[in-house]
Amino acid sequence: MENEAAVRTGNEARSVRPTAARRAALTGLALALTATVVWSGSFVTSRALHDSVPPVQAAFWRWVIALLAVAPVTLPQVWRQRALLRRHWRFLTLASLLGVTVYNTLVNQAGLTTPAGTMGMIMAASPTLMVLFGRFGGGGERIGARRAAGMLVATAGVLTLLGKGDPTAVFRLDLSTGGLWMLAAMACFAGYSALVRRKPAEITGPAFLFTTFAFGTLLLAPAYAVSLAVQGGFTPRPGTVGPLLYVGIFSSAVAFFTWNKAIALVGAARAGAVYYLQPVCVALLSLLLLDEHTGPVQILCMALILGGVVLAAGVPRRAGR
Repeated sequence: MENEAAVRTGNEARSVRPTAARRAALTGLALALTATVVWSGSFVTSRALHDSVPPVQAAFWRWVIALLAVAPVTLPQVWRQRALLRRHWRFLTLASLLGVTVYNTLVNQAGLTTPAGTMGMIMAASPTLMVLFGRFGGGGERIGARRAAGMLVATAGVLTLLGKGDPTAVFRLDLSTGGLWMLAAMACFAGYSALVRRKPAEITGPAFLFTTFAFGTLLLAPAYAVSLAVQGGFTPRPGTVGPLLYVGIFSSAVAFFTWNKAIALVGAARAGAVYYLQPVCVALLSLLLLDEHTGPVQILCMALILGGVVLAAGVPRRAGR
């Protein structure tokens, strides 16, 4: 009887573990999708600010707004973990530089000359770099045949979308200066995502969020002062304040929290697979908000991207399957 009870208990424990892993994976993928959808809207708002707010000033005020939004719920944890945060200041500074200071500023700079849809499509290639950084950057994150196949399918969809039906046309594109800024932004975001995976476990998510926002804003301050002196300030009005509130509250406070949590749950590679949905989200938002036509090529590319995401971001199976 004792042996039967032990076997039954062991079987129950084994069945609970896959269920918990599956639940965590589904939660992580949902959080990654939330961040991806919110960030898709931020490309539209960044483009909307291109002729009214200088890029550095837009980035600076974005993070000031984000700090004010997260401060009430994060400052108590920051205070309790102040000694721990000081000990890891080098890691936090690098994460802040890549994910806050440089990445968003480059996106705003690209928005001066690059359409929002093109910006989103270029950023959709960042999961490939996320996987490489996660695999060879010290994280040792496993890729696997299924995930690699999904990434290839999704990448083919992105390249075909960017090449307007010809996946090889992307290699013949004459990238504008804005396109090059977006490529640099893509590399910074991928590096940030790989770093988040290596965050010291004892640093809580809210403390990490506020600290990186604060460090990133401080690092932007000198460039902001130069921009004010050279370009002058901008006039606050609904057309500038509204987009800044969106990118400060939703694209920063909400999206970065959900993205960091997603990486903690499923890893940068699997969360990055969901990020391939970026051009799909941008296309749908353009259809809903701008009434832009979506043709057969776009629909085919969306199907490829969605199929690749399903392959690459698969959740753990139940026990016994």
